[in-house]
Amino acid sequence: MKKRLVVLLLVLLLTFTLTGSASAQSNYSFNLTTETVHVYWNGDGTIALDYVFTFANDPGAHVIDYVDVGMPNGDYEWGSISADVNGSPLSISSDFQGDGPYGFAVDMGGYAIQPGQTGSLHVYVGRISSMYYPDSDQPDTYASGEFSPTWFGSAYVHGNTNLTVIFHLPPGVQPEESIYHPARGVWPCDANPQTDHDGEGRIMFTWACASASGSSQYTFGMSVPKQYLPADAIVTAPAFNLDLSGLMDNLSSVCCFGFFFLMFVGAPILSAVNERKRKFQYMPPKISIEGHGIKRGLTAVESAVLMEQPLDKVMTMTLFGVVKKEAATVVTRDPLKLQVAQPLPEGLHEYEKDFLLAFSDPNKLPKAGLQEMTVKLIKSVSEKMKGFSRKETTDYYKSIMERAWQQIEAAGTPEVKSQMYDQALEWTMLDKDYDNRTRRVFTGPVFLPMWWGRYDPGYRPAAGSVKAGAPVSLPSGGRSSVSVPGSAFAASVVTSVQGFSSRVIGDVKTFTSGVTSRTNPLPKSSSAGKGSSGGGRSCACACAGCACACAGGGR
Repeated sequence: MKKRLVVLLLVLLLTFTLTGSASAQSNYSFNLTTETVHVYWNGDGTIALDYVFTFANDPGAHVIDYVDVGMPNGDYEWGSISADVNGSPLSISSDFQGDGPYGFAVDMGGYAIQPGQTGSLHVYVGRISSMYYPDSDQPDTYASGEFSPTWFGSAYVHGNTNLTVIFHLPPGVQPEESIYHPARGVWPCDANPQTDHDGEGRIMFTWACASASGSSQYTFGMSVPKQYLPADAIVTAPAFNLDLSGLMDNLSSVCCFGFFFLMFVGAPILSAVNERKRKFQYMPPKISIEGHGIKRGLTAVESAVLMEQPLDKVMTMTLFGVVKKEAATVVTRDPLKLQVAQPLPEGLHEYEKDFLLAFSDPNKLPKAGLQEMTVKLIKSVSEKMKGFSRKETTDYYKSIMERAWQQIEAAGTPEVKSQMYDQALEWTMLDKDYDNRTRRVFTGPVFLPMWWGRYDPGYRPAAGSVKAGAPVSLPSGGRSSVSVPGSAFAASVVTSVQGFSSRVIGDVKTFTSGVTSRTNPLPKSSSAGKGSSGGGRSCACACAGCACACAGGGR
């Protein structure tokens, strides 16, 4: 009897252990490490979606056997849906368990992701209709659409998600015609997309963020001229109507008031700030697609372009460079006129030759030539950066700049300080606080570099040594025996940048916009919500005039 009781207790204990173990494994728990979705806004009025998900399943969690994918509406063709793991096809199930009404489930089958394992899933949806709506700002001429990539329940997913959303606009749309809607939904990265062209020549808007949340809804949008779409492809009626009364009517009024306040007051202000900042981003967007490693061998001027330093500073750095190399002498500073050496000395960079070419014709203003030179320089830097990391390279050249300043500041005598500054002048100008730092460092006497007479027509090494008004020709190396107060020298160097702006290129914003329009075309932006679409786990509705759509998330 005693032996039988012991056996019974062991059986019960084993039963509870197995039950508890099964219960512990019944919960889904994973990290959505990456989610990438290409959204093809097609010219026939439909869209196609191409998803790639990568899941890291937690140890001890439920096997990832199904993946729910939310759809923006119910107008998708079931036969256009496919899913695979490394090319091996998977089954599509209608057993969608997201919170929204539209979506499907992918049966992972033999490729289910086991606890503690990582796996990727590719999903393609070839045709979804009813995605374009009249644009809120320009309803007669523009159509718009918005999309939210599918997301997952916060009870299941944790950690950061590297989320990338790429819009491919309809064929034929030109950069100046395209409009992006800044990302919404507490998007933790840049709300404005990078712009480029895909292999078919279609405009691409790319939003990317390594610190996104796999359980949050983010909304991205665009607007294009109606001429690129069939008229019957644009939805002119709301996707559905809500019959609310009483308290819900009041809540709706409050929500709409808040919506329109943000749309017409707050959003335009934020949009204007973002647009102004964007106009100074002259580097092509593809330079932001990270490669690996540091691109060494860039000059200080090329490094300044990589950092998107103000172009008047870049021009001044180039001017100092050609003067130091005895390729030019400043004849007058206001207006700026150069005497270009003939023949040119060896060792000049292409951008320095183009810079001098802009000043070669005394009957033409140099501004147009300088814009051409800048466009070529930006494209050259972009080409050199292919395959390298912009962030790592930028950090590397910032460290060179900082070391140069530290060595100058640590110099024991004015002579040594002046000599080191002469050698590192262009590198120190990479400092965003260049103006103030120059004034702080040079407080005592400064020995002028030997080339200073070719830069400053008013400089004379000794009274009566040259004819009045004649350019000064001095050796290029070393320093002169002439010292000036440090404050005067610092002011002269600092105001060189300001002078180049006012005397040569005019308004920096206008000059830069002329460059940006060719190197990084500025799409028009819209801050207001347009037609709705999306993916995810819940429903959210805007006010009158905006279409609403719900979508589902996943297990």
